[in-house]
Amino acid sequence: MDNKHRVLLTFCLLGNAVAGSVVEPIQPLEPRKGLDQDIVVLGKRLFHDTRLSADNTVSCAHCHKLDLGGSDNMPVSVGIKGRFGIINAPTVYNLNAHVAYFWDGRAPTLESLIQAPLRNPVEMGTDWPEVLDKLKKDRVLVEAFEKNFPDQGMTSETISRALADFMRSLVTLDSPMDRWLKGDEDALTERQRRGYRLFKNYGCIACHQGRAVGGNMYATMGVMGDYFRDRKRPVSEADKGRFNVTGEQEDLHVFKVPSLRMVAWTSPYFHDASAATLDEAIVTMARYQLGREIPPADVEDIKHFLHALSGYHPLFRERE
Repeated sequence: MDNKHRVLLTFCLLGNAVAGSVVEPIQPLEPRKGLDQDIVVLGKRLFHDTRLSADNTVSCAHCHKLDLGGSDNMPVSVGIKGRFGIINAPTVYNLNAHVAYFWDGRAPTLESLIQAPLRNPVEMGTDWPEVLDKLKKDRVLVEAFEKNFPDQGMTSETISRALADFMRSLVTLDSPMDRWLKGDEDALTERQRRGYRLFKNYGCIACHQGRAVGGNMYATMGVMGDYFRDRKRPVSEADKGRFNVTGEQEDLHVFKVPSLRMVAWTSPYFHDASAATLDEAIVTMARYQLGREIPPADVEDIKHFLHALSGYHPLFRERE
């Protein structure tokens, strides 16, 4: 079954849900259970530690700013020595509900996700022996690892585990949409409820559903139109999507569907950052994924609904 038919089948299965029904295609987020909070705190410290980069200038938080929604609001991020990346940095919030990581899904776990930016010459440009050599000179940090990982201490595996568990803890809770899903009829405004109905009726829900409102499937960029031809920009390696992982022609221009949970705060949009605003992103997705032209009033209602997906986390501060 090709990606176009997967999308259409998913819509047939999910698109008939209506507000107030027992089963909605979107489910509320819940806290990640079973995490050791001491390890989470250790991971938070490492997430902000620039010693994970070759020149001690770039941390994970450099490209994933937690107070800005988990991304950096730039078309591409800037790594060591001012080098520019090749793809838009997605948010690190709510990763628990994702099928895999990176736009092309090449990392099956959060632990494996960490390895790529560390070694990428544009991002952090280092390797584990260099990182360990620096971090093991920090006696306080070494003792923290010995306490939390008594059988291993500080290793590439335990550093990866701490970072991964910190990211697992980054769940944005108590959004207006989640409160509505749990039975609070007043949690959404009338405009947000109308936007949700439109979101389902137009077919956006075919790919953007589940707890993360996305992140759990793959889709071709340009199901109903030639997005890359119309973009009028040369096709790059990053544009090839999962083809770079599998080598299969059917995976050309296939990407992991992004989560919309923090979409109100994480402009610009898409892997190539081609949409500067949420309005533009809605129009582009409708045109190339659904073959629909959405009038401005409906775009505005859908945008209001998308804002209702943003929840709370202590490290995220909503901007006025």
